[in-house]
Amino acid sequence: MDKYLEASKRLIGFLDANPSPFHVIAALGKMYENAGFKRLSEKERFEVKKGGNYYVTRNNSSIIAFKIPKKDFKGFNITAAHSDSPTFKIKANAEITAEKNFVKLNVEKYGGMLMAPWFDRPLGIAGRVMVKKGTKIEENLIHIDRDIIMIPNLAIHMNREANDGYKYNAQTDTQPIFAELGSDVTLYDIIAKELGVSKDAILDTDLFLTNRVKGTVWGANNEFIAAGRLDDLQCVFAGAESIIEAKNKNNIAVHCVFDNEEVGSGTKQGAASTFLKDVLTRVNKALGGDEESYLQAVARSFMVSADNAHSVHPNYTEKADPCNRPVVNKGVVIKYNANQKYTTDAVSGAVFRDICAEAEVPVQTFTNRSDVAGGSTLGNISNAQVSLNAVDIGMAQWAMHSPYESGGVKDTYYLEAAMKKFFETDISAKI
Repeated sequence: MDKYLEASKRLIGFLDANPSPFHVIAALGKMYENAGFKRLSEKERFEVKKGGNYYVTRNNSSIIAFKIPKKDFKGFNITAAHSDSPTFKIKANAEITAEKNFVKLNVEKYGGMLMAPWFDRPLGIAGRVMVKKGTKIEENLIHIDRDIIMIPNLAIHMNREANDGYKYNAQTDTQPIFAELGSDVTLYDIIAKELGVSKDAILDTDLFLTNRVKGTVWGANNEFIAAGRLDDLQCVFAGAESIIEAKNKNNIAVHCVFDNEEVGSGTKQGAASTFLKDVLTRVNKALGGDEESYLQAVARSFMVSADNAHSVHPNYTEKADPCNRPVVNKGVVIKYNANQKYTTDAVSGAVFRDICAEAEVPVQTFTNRSDVAGGSTLGNISNAQVSLNAVDIGMAQWAMHSPYESGGVKDTYYLEAAMKKFFETDISAKI
């Protein structure tokens, strides 16, 4: 197996095993602990030392891992990605009776999804369940890993214009069918059985629909990959593997994974929160620094905001910018936007291009067409709390925000190589 395929297979295994942000963060925690990282708690004093490796979570859906050099550090080398992806979230009191014969689940959109691909495919349920145990409330991860629900399409005979375009109603068109009426099995019955608890002990849930189609390598020469949640778990996974392997004698390497990017990042665990700032200031203080030394360190720091990018689509080539046309399997994509939807400027772009050249990783450029509004991501949002030089990057992919996305088999390897080199770079020696 070549190095590209091996990296993609590892990524697909991670994606298949972790269907919700809560599962992703739990899996990353295990990866870090297996690599010798120590878990810290925001509720307790940060006891850190030079040469130590640590991680801390918030809401169990965001995580920050960091490696401290053995000598006094200059600044922070930070990568940022996000744990969430567009999906449907199950509402409270979810069961709806239909036609005195069926039970549907009441769901709502999470993020800006492509809705059509969710129809006619087997779906599971995953997330977290809060359970009363004695006097304590415990959080339990749950993954109902079977074909439990589906959203059937309306037949073409009943909507002859379906192939001419259809505007989906999120309340009436997308409610998944769960059971026949009279089955005497509720969603909470199934959850209780999965967790081995009493149904009465379930206090609340954060549950999402999951695409159960497994990730795969495809193409005439196995040159492509497809899986759910490539955006942005490809960047999450590459960053985690890279920080574990990287060594930096001068700077603290930091890998951040924030939740809720797909809905604006404005939560306590999102990129707009104080999470990153809180961790960096506490680490600096625990190492004997003060406010002035913290500000100096931030000024010598750099962030790679990693969130996937759009590849030129072979069937819609006119949708891409005429001059900047990234494609899958051709390397890391640096993203630019004049209106600062992306944080890249000439300084940060130059630094990251130079790092990629040293890592022997090819680089591409993405800009939106000038008449098309683009999305935003983590860089400028997190800069409101920790202001530093930053570049926005990603890996080229198709079908972004579909429950099943596609990309290039080489690109996870390229991203890991670029991030590892970044973590090992003394940024202050470049700018």
